[in-house]
Amino acid sequence: MNPAEHQAGAVDVSASPAMVRAGRPLPVDQAEAQQAEFRGGCRLRSPAAGQGEASGLRRRLPWPLALGLALVLASGGALAAEPVAAERRGTAQAAKGEQAGRLALALERLPELVQAAMARSGVPGLAVVVVHNDSTVVLQGHGTRRLGSGLAVDGDTVFQLASLSKPIASTVIAALVGDGTVGWDTPVMDQLPEVAIGGRSLGARVTLRDLLAHRSGLPDHAGDDLEDLGFDRATVLERLSLLDTGNRFRAAYAYTNFGFTAAGEAAARAAGSSWETLSAERLYQPLGMASTSSRHGDYLARSNRADLHQRLNGRWQVSGGRQPDAQSPAGGVSASARDLARWMRLQLNGGRFEGRQLVAAAALAETHRPQMISVPPADSARDPARTYGLGWNVGFTPPDQVRLSHSGAFALGAATAVSLIPSQGLGIAVLTNGTPMGVPEEVIAGFLDLVEHGQVQRDYAALLVPAFAALMKPDYPIVTAPPAAPDLPLERYAGTYANPYLGAVEVAPEGDALVIRLGPERRSAALTPLGQHRFSYVPVGENAGGPSAVSFRIGSGGRSEAVVIDNLNGEGMGSLRRVGPP
Repeated sequence: MNPAEHQAGAVDVSASPAMVRAGRPLPVDQAEAQQAEFRGGCRLRSPAAGQGEASGLRRRLPWPLALGLALVLASGGALAAEPVAAERRGTAQAAKGEQAGRLALALERLPELVQAAMARSGVPGLAVVVVHNDSTVVLQGHGTRRLGSGLAVDGDTVFQLASLSKPIASTVIAALVGDGTVGWDTPVMDQLPEVAIGGRSLGARVTLRDLLAHRSGLPDHAGDDLEDLGFDRATVLERLSLLDTGNRFRAAYAYTNFGFTAAGEAAARAAGSSWETLSAERLYQPLGMASTSSRHGDYLARSNRADLHQRLNGRWQVSGGRQPDAQSPAGGVSASARDLARWMRLQLNGGRFEGRQLVAAAALAETHRPQMISVPPADSARDPARTYGLGWNVGFTPPDQVRLSHSGAFALGAATAVSLIPSQGLGIAVLTNGTPMGVPEEVIAGFLDLVEHGQVQRDYAALLVPAFAALMKPDYPIVTAPPAAPDLPLERYAGTYANPYLGAVEVAPEGDALVIRLGPERRSAALTPLGQHRFSYVPVGENAGGPSAVSFRIGSGGRSEAVVIDNLNGEGMGSLRRVGPP
């Protein structure tokens, strides 16, 4: 989804461990040498219009994901001023000693946190990595890559990252900003004249910064419905121009995978490359991220990969997978935990890695700065606003400590999260191969509580489980009515219907039934009559959540002249006029 960002607006959940001896973490290489590596076992609605959320009825899982751990940690009070109090009680050296002790405790208890979250959820597989002071101190795999296979997850297992791809993409673009290929304020239409967001006049002002910060004015999750229908990247990006931006440009936050993708595509075009090649040449290869790719085909070619799983009817099952190439900059990266450790070290070291400046420090730092309020404070006198940078949720905790985070989620079977505390040189990432249920966020929140307080401050599962259950519900009306005889002969509903956004949709008799054919591949689905000129069909894809209504408007001649498809009508684009026979 992109699934999966957040009411989880209210619990934001956007974002290891066994390498510990005598309470102290071992470097990964040493730990592995001693065989210490441990192997264990929708789109949802954004905040409301006028408050950073566009209206619409589609499942918006990615919006909460964008918030990352920010709201979970805020609601749990995960970062208080304990380090400050410690310094007041003693010397700065003593405070650092206390902090080091808490970190050692957190590393020691991390496997416990992981096992508890996996037992609670039943998620099949999980990888976790922790970096500190430019070293990988934990690299673990738990569970299985694929149910029934007997294949264990390890630190080199490749996972689909979903929206955790976004801060990786902004790192790639920062490399181009650093060498002058593009600027954060480069208009996107300079490179993509066909992507005129809000019309050509407004579109000429929309910049890379606007799209990477989700403040372009596009509606929430604009274009995701087209991806589900099978349209390619170029088509989806061009059709963004058809969507109304209202008065939201730079005034409201609305999470958009394809707005973000447009920024990546514009940057790649400026560099004379494809996004997939650019990412590899400017980031993955220089960092030595040997298992990382922005091509789905490369993920499928990995022998050590984690397959996606869904929980259906109370049981985990291998899913049909998620092909995210159309939105590769926003959700198409696959990587191992080991590779993510290298990227986190780059982030925490100002763009330097093992003595080389791979990304200009100033350009990378800009991705870490707030660019847009993502969630206004409930009480401005007491609560901070939630903010979004360039591919990052940016939070501030006492005493003015920056925390960066992001989550990723595919309803079809992936959930990931990352959190960085630059002032402590600390980062953690958790990757899973199951439908989003808050597992990465639960592990990270508990770990960071231990780092800051020496104890877990609250029951995060109790907060996250109901929040994610709500997030995974579709945001279009699910048809529950029983079948009923159609009001007219089926051929009266048949025809080709079209609008500029969805293109042509065919409704045609097939045997003694009616089918609807959607998208460029004319994917077919049966239409079940409900009476009153209404039918239902079962959508497929990342944002499908159950049967959707298809309602026909009958003209004076007793034949259908228009149709509305509920699950595609979030921005009013599911209404199509009859243009001819099927």
